[in-house]
Amino acid sequence: MTAHSSLPNPRTAWLVAALLALLMLINFLDKVVIGLVAVPMSQELGLTATEFGLIGGALHWFFALSAVIGGFMANRRPTRTLLLGMGVFWALIQLPMLFATSLWAIIACRVLLGIGEGPASPVATHALYKWFPNDRRNLPVALLHAGSAMGLLVAGAMIPWVSQHYGWRTNFIILAVIGLVWCLLWWRLGQEGTLERLRASQLQADEPAIAYRKLLSDPSVLGNYLCHFAANWSLALTLTWVPSYLQVGLGIDPLQTGRIFVMFVIVTTPLSLLLAWLSQRLMRQGLPSRLARGVFVSACLIVAGLLSASLVLPGLSTAVRVSALTFSGGLALVMYSVGPAMLAEFTPAGQRGGILAMGNGIASLAGLAAPVVTGVLVQGAGAAHPTGYAQGFLVCGVVLVIAGLAGLVSLNPQRTLQRLHGADVQGRPVRAQTAS
Repeated sequence: MTAHSSLPNPRTAWLVAALLALLMLINFLDKVVIGLVAVPMSQELGLTATEFGLIGGALHWFFALSAVIGGFMANRRPTRTLLLGMGVFWALIQLPMLFATSLWAIIACRVLLGIGEGPASPVATHALYKWFPNDRRNLPVALLHAGSAMGLLVAGAMIPWVSQHYGWRTNFIILAVIGLVWCLLWWRLGQEGTLERLRASQLQADEPAIAYRKLLSDPSVLGNYLCHFAANWSLALTLTWVPSYLQVGLGIDPLQTGRIFVMFVIVTTPLSLLLAWLSQRLMRQGLPSRLARGVFVSACLIVAGLLSASLVLPGLSTAVRVSALTFSGGLALVMYSVGPAMLAEFTPAGQRGGILAMGNGIASLAGLAAPVVTGVLVQGAGAAHPTGYAQGFLVCGVVLVIAGLAGLVSLNPQRTLQRLHGADVQGRPVRAQTAS
């Protein structure tokens, strides 16, 4: 039996990818629900903009720590079991929101949810990489994060309607039920990938571990983490403050705000998938990863930053502002599919979960900072005035542009392969060439 014929079944691989995309959809429903119930919740509980900013950022208080712990567990434990446990926890932690009435009770619920969701993206990505080889990873991971974007679509269509007809707290019952249904599906259909096990026995010897201090000091890793931080700043701002900006800052009614969120996803999801496909196509045509992935994603972040910063300009129409928000968010999303693929190029499989998780943990600091910084700016300008929101988008734009410029210089997986593994610029071991 050849190695090729023993590779994982493509149908099973794509089924797992679809289930993981559904998991990320639920993950983003859990995240964005607070932003979409911001107005009725704040009115009922008498929350200030700064207090709501604290609630928006609470998800990320221990997000980084749990992401790293979960990632290192994924190096040693089956991802199938870890993901099932996380899914059950997410579903159950929604239920206390039915009764929470104080600021700190809501913050506690969001902190606990963040602890459970912290490892989601790195563990799901690590699980997916056990089914797809390096030159085929962009699209499956883009599908994973398209699930995240679809969470925005479902949220935009569902949450405002449920809030208006049944009250904002009812959304948390629905989220709990959806989460438990996914757990049943994963328990019956989810499987552990076999790609690395097959390759270890059929194609090559087990990869030796690399000292973490050597990995974490590499420019490609540091640049990747910075770009991930910037993309997460944009995402956290979108999830927490964009619904409030549309509704309060621009005077759009709640149901129309939900429809705009649907439009946001209808544009950003195909855009991010198209860009991920384009990057993968460039790779498969032989373009070096430094260009096909590093320069590509850096340029996307720079353009996203310029679009976000443009919202500070006076005199823009509502349609132009919404368009700038939409394309800025779509371009920043590319980092979530292309960025992890770069890290996986040179990180040994046995350490990949930890490296992905540390990047996710650092990025989560943006999720902690962006809602609070924006909340302070909004409150300083007056909660009903769009200037504070625009200043928040300007800060986001600056973060994205700085990260994109740094990525142009630092993201070079070929150089990292040579430094860490003694490989040539095509990624082939130098020892193998010498032996031949």
